[in-house]
Amino acid sequence: MKKMLITGLLATVVAGGTLLTVLPNKEASAAPAAAEATQPPPPKAKPPGDRPSPAGQAAGAGSDCPAAGAQPPGQAPAQGAPRPPANAPAPGAPADHAPQQAGSADTVSATVVGAYTVTIAGGFDTDPRDHGRPIAVIAAALGVPDEVFREAFSGVTPAGLDRGPTAEEAQRNKAALLRVLAPYGITNDRLDEVSNFYRYNGRDGALWQHTLATATPIVTDGKVTGATITNPGSGYTSAPTVTITGPDGTVTAKASVAYTQDFTTNGSLTTIALK
Repeated sequence: MKKMLITGLLATVVAGGTLLTVLPNKEASAAPAAAEATQPPPPKAKPPGDRPSPAGQAAGAGSDCPAAGAQPPGQAPAQGAPRPPANAPAPGAPADHAPQQAGSADTVSATVVGAYTVTIAGGFDTDPRDHGRPIAVIAAALGVPDEVFREAFSGVTPAGLDRGPTAEEAQRNKAALLRVLAPYGITNDRLDEVSNFYRYNGRDGALWQHTLATATPIVTDGKVTGATITNPGSGYTSAPTVTITGPDGTVTAKASVAYTQDFTTNGSLTTIALK
């Protein structure tokens, strides 16, 4: 009888590893079970192989994309990754792209002197036959006429869009160039030096290497009579447009361009005269 009373007054059970003291009340007895049933199961540990790699985390949760710039060999670059110039030529030839339009920040200089402004714009036009190649400065730097370089380049087969030439294509194109240029004393090293200096990627809105020219106005008795070149610039493939604006309006001037084998003076302005 005493044993039954003790059992009826107090019962001790083990639940989930924790000792629980419950009263001999039907509702109270059901509470711990109900509480245990509503407890969420403990989180399952994720196997090491399911954890995203640092590269995957950088690409975004759950992403299986490679890290930026990474790509399997032989496949096209991933979206957003740097892409090679379209029609990238073999060594010895500039990228096959049209130059920037006159008026962009990289082709216009403006010098303000008092109430006058001298603007030099454009001057980076190319012959339609050359598909954006700055033949005027390339041929001059090599010391050959424009037509000689065009003849040499006619034997080149540019690579397809969005890829550079293979090693075999590069060697074949280099040989085609030197067949025409070598008799003029142009070496392989000089060809590489010149073509690499003037190579550019027009897809990015870039232009071959150049320096913008600047000038200041010459004003006599309140009238513009000319302009003084303060920096002749370099890399011009055509005569830029020169305008001088002052209190009495705007006058235009004509610039002359000189070509040399020196990169610093090749395609530079020599004179500016009012029209």
